[in-house]
Amino acid sequence: MENQTNEPDGTNMHEEMRRAFALLSGKWKLEIMWLLNQRIYRFNELRKAIPGITQHMLTAQLRELELDGLVSRTVYAEVPPRVEYEITAKARGLGPTMEALTAWWNEYGKSVPEKVARGRKVTPKK
Repeated sequence: MENQTNEPDGTNMHEEMRRAFALLSGKWKLEIMWLLNQRIYRFNELRKAIPGITQHMLTAQLRELELDGLVSRTVYAEVPPRVEYEITAKARGLGPTMEALTAWWNEYGKSVPEKVARGRKVTPKK
C-alpha cells in the first residue's frame, strides 16, 4: 500500500488524521471534551459527571488535553483554591463533530448492546 499525498504541499492525509485522532484518544478524553463543550467545570464537578474515572486518570487526561491546547485551566487565588477547566477556541472547532456524534447516537446508538455502550468488553457466548 503506497502512501498517498492528498494535498498539493505533499501532506499525507492518513498521517494527519492519525495525529488528530491521537489528540483525542484515551478512554476518557472524548467524554471530558463533550462535557467541557457544554460549560466550564471545576475538577470535582467533572469527576462526579464521569462515573468510573479516578482522580489520577482525570488529572492525567486533563493535563494531556491542556498540553495539546484543547483545554485551558484557570486557577483562582482563593482559599481554598478554585480551579476551572474549559475548552479552548481551538477545541470549539470540534463542536460540530460532537453534535454529529450525538445525532448519530440518537439515531443508531439504541441498537448497541448496553455492555458495549458502557465500554465493557463483551465476551461472545459459546
